[in-house]
Parts: sequence; structure tokens; C-alpha cells
Amino acid sequence: MAPRHLAALAALFADETRAAFLLALLDGRAWTAGELARHAGVAASTASEHLGKLVAGGVLAEERQGRHRYVRLADPGIAHLVEDLAARSEPAVPEPPRGLRAVRAGEAMARGRTCYDHLAGRLGITLTDALTARGLLRQDTGFALTDGGLAWFAALGVPLTSPAGKDGRAVKKEQEGKEGQGGKGRRPVARGCLDWTERRPHLAGLAGAALCRHALDAGWCVRIGSGRAVKVTADGERALESLLGIEPAALR
Repeated sequence: MAPRHLAALAALFADETRAAFLLALLDGRAWTAGELARHAGVAASTASEHLGKLVAGGVLAEERQGRHRYVRLADPGIAHLVEDLAARSEPAVPEPPRGLRAVRAGEAMARGRTCYDHLAGRLGITLTDALTARGLLRQDTGFALTDGGLAWFAALGVPLTSPAGKDGRAVKKEQEGKEGQGGKGRRPVARGCLDWTERRPHLAGLAGAALCRHALDAGWCVRIGSGRAVKVTADGERALESLLGIEPAALR
């Protein structure tokens, strides 16, 4: 990569309005330009200009349905980069939130939230630690599911599939072969994503996305309002205690 390309990418993130858009889009949904404009508190014309730059730079993908224009983060790699930058840019002494609503929203986000398509916050870290403690996930040489971990997901009925439809074992084997040749796989089965509230990595990759999707589909977790915050249900507490030995109190 030429230095000018890196500088151009960094410049796309170096604007407060565009940063607000990117953080909002970490919920994994597609947003309209109007929704993002209201979220950031800017005029529609201003939002459109900024979104044009992000789409042209490959940071966002654009979809049109009728008169509506939707944008989303271009891929999981961009989401990982945004979350990583958010963690590294968090001030050592956080600014106190303004108002009770902001305090409660901040507490809910720290307790549990989605990070693009996987779980983050204390919930994400608790799940990651439990998988590691049971020998299902390794963190000593980077994040990797063990054979026991692959079997655990299979027994749970949660497929670990790539966009091409390959299962977790096939993707893992393919990526190991490419790494030995100096290449890169498309999306790893497991990867660490630095958590911006906990300052530790939580599980991402195909496994993190699959676990998050299953937790929501099975009713283990529910979204709080329309944002990224999630909470564990009573059914979720029972399931996670049975499957991973997580005490319910650690999920509240």
C-alpha cells in the first residue's frame, strides 16, 4: 500500500460527523441518510456529502430501494477497524455522561451490546472467557477455536459458515494452508476484537457472528430499544449456565 492510500483512508475517519455515522452503523443495520443525519445532528445535505465520501472510499456500501438510499459498513473488517479505533481513542478518564438517560444508556452499552454482528461489552467478554476456560477457544497464539470448540458449535446446531457456504472445519483448514503460504483467508473462524469498554478482546469472526445470531434467535438475548445494547433473558441465563457454566449474576 502506498502512503497516500493509508493517508486517504485515515482522512475518512478524521471527521466528527463521519465518525458518528460509523459508530452508529456498528449495530450491523443499514441506515438511511436521513436517519444518520438526525443521529449526528447535521443537515441532510451535509450527511449526503459525507456519505458520498465514505462510499467512494470503500468504507460504506450503498443500497437503493425505490427512493430510499441505505448505507451499511462495507464488510466485517471495516467494523473491526472502527471498534478497534474506538477502543484506542477512549480517553483514560472518561467524560461524565450528561443526564440520567445518558448514564443508563452508557451502563446498558457497557453491560452488553452488539459490535456489528457479534457480542461485546461485559457480556461478550464473559462469553469469551467461558469458552476459553472450557478449552473451546484458544487465545495464547491469537484467537482460534479448538476441535472441541468446533464440536461444541456443531452440537449446539450453530453452523459456522463462510459467505461461500463452507463449514467451520473447512474454512479453518483452508486458512491454515493459506497462512503457511503467506496468504490470508477471507474471514477467520475466530478472531479477537478489542472491546472499547472492557479494554480486552472479545470473540469475533464467523464464530462470534454465529453465536450472536443464535443468542438473538433463541431468545437468550434481546435488544434494548432500537440501539446496540442487549440484555440476557431468563432463558439465556439458564442456557449459558448449562452450556458454559456462567453464573447468572455475571450476566446482569
